Amino acid sequence: MADTLLELPDDFSRVLAIVAHPDDIEFGAGPAVAAWTARGIEVAYLLVTRGEAGIDGLDPAECGPVREAEQRKAAAELGVQQVDFLDGYTDGTVTYGPGLRRDLARAVRRHRPELIVTFNHHDTWASGAWNTPDHRDVGRAALDSVADAANRWIFPELLDEGLEPWRAGKVAVAGSPRPTHAVAVDDAARDRAVRSLAAHDRYLRSLSDDEPAERARFILDHLLAATAPRFGGRGGVSFQIGG
Repeated sequence: MADTLLELPDDFSRVLAIVAHPDDIEFGAGPAVAAWTARGIEVAYLLVTRGEAGIDGLDPAECGPVREAEQRKAAAELGVQQVDFLDGYTDGTVTYGPGLRRDLARAVRRHRPELIVTFNHHDTWASGAWNTPDHRDVGRAALDSVADAANRWIFPELLDEGLEPWRAGKVAVAGSPRPTHAVAVDDAARDRAVRSLAAHDRYLRSLSDDEPAERARFILDHLLAATAPRFGGRGGVSFQIGG
């Protein structure tokens, strides 16, 4: 783990965030997304599931549409207009393999991002707690999507869809226990990120008796403060960066 986090240069104009569930972006990278869109950077989301297994006591058939609607509202709070959901994957049982890799490569070729953001793919979090299978497998496939989307002979059927190869310049892993860089976040970006996370109202109420806005502010203030000691005292969102 690096002693000092480097500032992530915003030398990109398009970002594609690839995650497993609604709320993953807001918990792990929302303040950074707010900072980027405030500077005119275009951000799009791709979610592999609708998070339908995320609320105990709420049937998945009802939960999925609720969480999709909350995710769209959360994205709008950050100025993100493009939010896509994949079909054919079930919350809790997403499995790494050629099908998932193909779907992510298709999205990368369609969006042509310069930066891909994903969620922690490691076995554990910084605390040592175990990560979930969906995060691990979607994160790994997102890392592989850079090479998969860039090579015309991997998934050549995408050429038949009119999708030419595209190579993203970098991948930024939010929530990684091995961060290398950070994005500085001002008060305006933090406040937008709090409103965005709080938009996951039904989900947050299933986790705590706290009001969603209160809970969201607590979570994100902790996220930003945890970065400060290694980022020159500045609050920010940390990422593990790879090319």
